[in-house]
Amino acid sequence: MVNRISVKSTVWAWALTACMAACSTTAIAQDDDRIAHGDGESGAQPVKVMIISMFGPEGQVWLDRLGPWRTIPVAGLSPDYPAVQCNRQDVCVMTTGMGHANAAASTMALTFSSRFDLRHTYFMVAGIAGIDPQQGTVGSAAWADYLVDFGIQWEIDAREIPADWSTGYLGINTKSPTDQPPLDYRTEVFQLNPRLVDAAFALSHQVTLSDDAQAQAARAKFSYAPANRPPSVIRCDTLAGDTWWSGTALGERARQWTKIMTNGKGTYCTTQQEDNATYEALKRAAVDHRVDLQRVAVLRAGSDFDRPYAGQTSADNLLNYASQGGFTIALDNLFLAGNPLVQDIVSHWSEWKDGVPRH
Repeated sequence: MVNRISVKSTVWAWALTACMAACSTTAIAQDDDRIAHGDGESGAQPVKVMIISMFGPEGQVWLDRLGPWRTIPVAGLSPDYPAVQCNRQDVCVMTTGMGHANAAASTMALTFSSRFDLRHTYFMVAGIAGIDPQQGTVGSAAWADYLVDFGIQWEIDAREIPADWSTGYLGINTKSPTDQPPLDYRTEVFQLNPRLVDAAFALSHQVTLSDDAQAQAARAKFSYAPANRPPSVIRCDTLAGDTWWSGTALGERARQWTKIMTNGKGTYCTTQQEDNATYEALKRAAVDHRVDLQRVAVLRAGSDFDRPYAGQTSADNLLNYASQGGFTIALDNLFLAGNPLVQDIVSHWSEWKDGVPRH
């Protein structure tokens, strides 16, 4: 039960307007017509890197910096984001729409479209998220090894939790909150290619990230690190689910659930809506040999804390998330942390084409 992707309607409306304006005014010259019609097998557009964003501002940070772009409409994408943008370096940006349903539907539409050749494509999911203050801070950018679905659980009314249980959540078809459930849904947990995560982290971990005074004031209210330190590039895992939550007890369950679902190997740090749904869509395309699952990376930047600081209520943390100052810097830091990987792939394509290079 997780989310930090949604923003207030005024911000969302601005994002959509900005994205549509950029898409209509930055078309590449006609002599680069291969972007529209492709020069790969069967006339499909080859893609070196596909950046997957979830809503307008996440995509806009790439559109503002890596153009010019050509717009390629794709049947089945979100009506709010009906096209993919591609540049001359075969880097493309798509926006799925927010939440599990939009992410799965849009990603399936992309991967089964005849417009693209995605067999050698590196996919980078890049979005904002809530963040665990014991692992990062607002503005921190986290590369994930594991994608865990926080929404696929049983839940007991919080007012009726058994006295000997620490939480009202438990895995489906289990007997207690600490049991690992059978993976009946096949989407509960995914592990990403560690070599790709190694490479992404190595390329970006020394990058200087954006910060601002509002975020500094928000993190100063925490008495411990790394919550009260400047943002940095980190490596820890992400939980997906469509319910936006806030709270210390729920945060503890997020940590516990990650350990349960990864056999103790994962470390929870970011909370969002879409990533398991996006990955499942890619997995189905991989069965048809349309994509390579070893080429999927997930980067999430903290836009707000998932729980309150000492003396703050969970309700205040939730209702006033925008006052934490993380939204703008998290967007900037998606680009700052993610672009080194994008540029290394396109600049050294001969090394990356057949898989993640060994170093």
